[in-house]
Amino acid sequence: MRYPIDALYARQSVDKQDSISIENQIDYCKYETRGGDYETYIDRGFSGKNTNRPAFTQMMNDIKAGKIKRVIVYKLDRISRSILDFSNMMEVFQKHHVEFVSSTEKFDTSTPIGNAMLNISIVFAQLERETIQKRVADAYATKSKKGHYMGGRVPYGFRLESCILDGVHTSRFVPDPVEIEAIKLVYELYSQPEYTLGAVMRELLKRGFKERHKGSWCTARISEIVRNPVYVKADADIYNFYLSQGSNLINPVSDYIGTNGVFLYKGYNSDKKKLKQYDLVGRDVVLAPHAGVIDSATWLKCRYKIMNNRQSASTCKGRRSWLTGKVKCKKCGYAYQVTTSNTKAGRYFQCTGARYSIRCRGAGHTIYASVLENYILQEMEKELAKLDYLSEELTQATTNENNHIKIDIAEIDKEIDSLLHKVSGANETLMVYINKRIEELDAKKNELIKKAAESTIRKPEKDLMQITDCISKWSELSLEDKQRICDILIKVVYIGEDTIEIEWNI
Repeated sequence: MRYPIDALYARQSVDKQDSISIENQIDYCKYETRGGDYETYIDRGFSGKNTNRPAFTQMMNDIKAGKIKRVIVYKLDRISRSILDFSNMMEVFQKHHVEFVSSTEKFDTSTPIGNAMLNISIVFAQLERETIQKRVADAYATKSKKGHYMGGRVPYGFRLESCILDGVHTSRFVPDPVEIEAIKLVYELYSQPEYTLGAVMRELLKRGFKERHKGSWCTARISEIVRNPVYVKADADIYNFYLSQGSNLINPVSDYIGTNGVFLYKGYNSDKKKLKQYDLVGRDVVLAPHAGVIDSATWLKCRYKIMNNRQSASTCKGRRSWLTGKVKCKKCGYAYQVTTSNTKAGRYFQCTGARYSIRCRGAGHTIYASVLENYILQEMEKELAKLDYLSEELTQATTNENNHIKIDIAEIDKEIDSLLHKVSGANETLMVYINKRIEELDAKKNELIKKAAESTIRKPEKDLMQITDCISKWSELSLEDKQRICDILIKVVYIGEDTIEIEWNI
């Protein structure tokens, strides 16, 4: 075969009845060769949205090698649907004196009018592709906001059941009798302070629970389960949790009655990149059509615990003390970090403000890590001892009553916020109404808050009793367990020149 020759290029993303086949595309292109030599380049199952296609890449390499004199396609969109990709492709064609021909559209770059029409057509080809993408995205968003099952892996603990939702045939989750028992065990155990992800995993294996498809349990899998809101009985507390995390709540708070699970759809950041699994800002939160299986209090306890673990992991470089990430300087606000040396000091805390322009020296004297740890341990024991007066006979107002109060408060806050947004464009008469209405709403809100406080009676927390038991065996605990208990009890420890201040979480 003598070079250069014609290149016949054909592409088909999906083999459908209403789309022209690869073979028919090649037949159309052969007609343009008028019996001359040619080479075929075929990409099956590849989209035209980009040029990441093996046969296309090979053709471009042959063009650069001087083997091709003309590229022939059945239709323009067979080779590209992107203006940028098409422009780059044509630049290579012109550089190597290669002509481009569309057999059905009669574009021929050997003529000025053909070249002009070609560029116009590629603009419309991209517009068509983007319009199709927008329609698909809009349809997905609409269905997802109505709680439709949008495909993907079915979460462990559930199986699919056909149903009709808003007149549309779709699917919903129903509990798998065996797997859902494992889910309940995961939340029951992990909600207890002494249980780590690893301990939960070992307990699942010990009790004979199998991962789906005979897979192996791992801590990452359990962490994924604990973060998934598909299991929760969503009430006002769940609504407020996602609201505080910056998520987009599609359903009003009045729908959060403590029965349905939740779908958390993937979101995108400002650079259009998928958000990380742990990032909740901008995520769409939708009530699912299936019933939840884990009460909100247990789910939130586990969710906050996994969040604290991640924050602790990001700040505990070196993991040299269970207090790492908790100790801050009273002077400059910067964290104290554990430093080690071969001197008498051994492990000691040092203010990181010394590294910055403020040149803070913290307390101005050496703070031995072991001394501070012993002091904080004693303070934790004292704080827990104060809780001994709590009686087992004290009870808490019913979950439903408290949830209704929280829903009413959230709706009042929403109405007040709406009224405040109208202030800037309000005239004098409207301002009188807005002020009066806000006063009424604020008074009603205060009554609800008072009612909630009066109806809720403190009861002894099993967690705190379990923590007390753990502290009595402190020397036997791992560093990870010590950090977990510290996270539960302590918010921050401030170091002053002559003082140590502890802000408690209890």
